Amino acid sequence: MKPLITGIHHITAIAGNAQANVDFYTGLLGLRLVKKTINFDAPDVYHFYFGDELGNPGTVFTTFPFQGARKGSKGVGELTYTAFSIPKNSLDFWKLRLKKYGITISDTLTRFGAELIRFEDHDGMGIELVANDQDARKGWTYGSIPLEYSIRGFYGATLYLKAKELTAKLLTEHMNYQFIDQEGNRFRYGTEGKPGDIIDILVDPNGNRGMQSAGTVHHIAFRTANVDTQLEMQQLLMKHGYMVTEVKDRNYFKSIYFREPGGVLFEIATDEPGFAIDEDEAHLGELIKLPEWAEPSREKIEKNLVPVTLNPENYA
Repeated sequence: MKPLITGIHHITAIAGNAQANVDFYTGLLGLRLVKKTINFDAPDVYHFYFGDELGNPGTVFTTFPFQGARKGSKGVGELTYTAFSIPKNSLDFWKLRLKKYGITISDTLTRFGAELIRFEDHDGMGIELVANDQDARKGWTYGSIPLEYSIRGFYGATLYLKAKELTAKLLTEHMNYQFIDQEGNRFRYGTEGKPGDIIDILVDPNGNRGMQSAGTVHHIAFRTANVDTQLEMQQLLMKHGYMVTEVKDRNYFKSIYFREPGGVLFEIATDEPGFAIDEDEAHLGELIKLPEWAEPSREKIEKNLVPVTLNPENYA
């Protein structure tokens, strides 16, 4: 039987200034802006999707930029660090690049045998770059980052929790994850244990709750193949007492949502249909794309959105 969950689909964060958000993730990190749309639940706010060339599942970091939002704070019950996968020989390149643009980075850290660096974006979003030779995915570049050094997609994510038992049970008994290893109070899980499916649970019984606002993660989405496997997951979760939403159509995938026991908002998102359903692959992210129900209000919606431009050449 094929697994219902195959790794991370996307991670969605709250941001502040929309232009600064686009500049950081496309210009500095070199991700492709694959879709520029709206928050379907708050149509006066953008929803940006940053990923590889086609926005394949497992590569897409998305943001809701609320203009003027105050900075949030990391705490237990949250996904605190999003880890991106980079080629093993690229760590020195990224250290120099980040320092060049004034980003404060950690010393080189080693975790489960892999070297990484940690830093924050302009809103305080926690980011890690994990150097490894286990990732065969192609990168993306606007030209200023050599392709051989470019980000491949997600490596994994850290859930910062007061306790791990119930969350670990959810992952291993219902979401096709398995325990991989432990380092101190960090516990690692994966579907196959490869870049793009890694979930770390960092346990801190005395940790303080964070404040969700700009610079914090709103939710993490896990991959499922299609609407049939999503329905299976929905029924499985409900059977085991989880309060799961109805299926929500996000145009580029379908979604269900629920809270895991530690408080993090989980989503199960379909791999289908993808981001090329309303734009040519060569022109992804160039226009503001709206769901059909919002098209009659396009003029009003666009008037309320602060214009943004794509300027990757500013980070040559």
